[in-house]
Amino acid sequence: MAKKLAGTMKLQIPAGQANPSPPVGPALGQRGINIMEFCKAFNAKTQEMEQGAPCPTVITYYQDKSFTMDIKTPPASYYLKKAAGLKNQGKRNRPRGAENPGRETVATVTVAQVREIAEAKMKDLSANDVEAAMKIIVGSANSMGIEVKG
Repeated sequence: MAKKLAGTMKLQIPAGQANPSPPVGPALGQRGINIMEFCKAFNAKTQEMEQGAPCPTVITYYQDKSFTMDIKTPPASYYLKKAAGLKNQGKRNRPRGAENPGRETVATVTVAQVREIAEAKMKDLSANDVEAAMKIIVGSANSMGIEVKG
């Protein structure tokens, strides 16, 4: 007999750094998910990824308190900021894009870097080939005020 679905939730957790403190612990605890079991499983699955990279995670939990997780690749903006070499700034000391994208440019990336990002994100993008995925990444770069040269 199939498990009864209780619900799904989405969290963005740094790779290899899941711990029971907020926001992960309370979000899982109120849904009856074993927090330590989730943290161990998540950290084991993300240990080969770059530590601290934000990983969007879809958690499906069932009435018998079990769960499954689908860990996606980090957002394109994360890869673009890293490739462009943007330094930390702003209120939370995080790298940011342009205040007025389209009017100002804060950094540049090369077509080769865009191809590399597109290949890394390919499984999570709705693109049939790398060229289409590159167009999606270029669109993200433009909306952040990052110019693609090349």
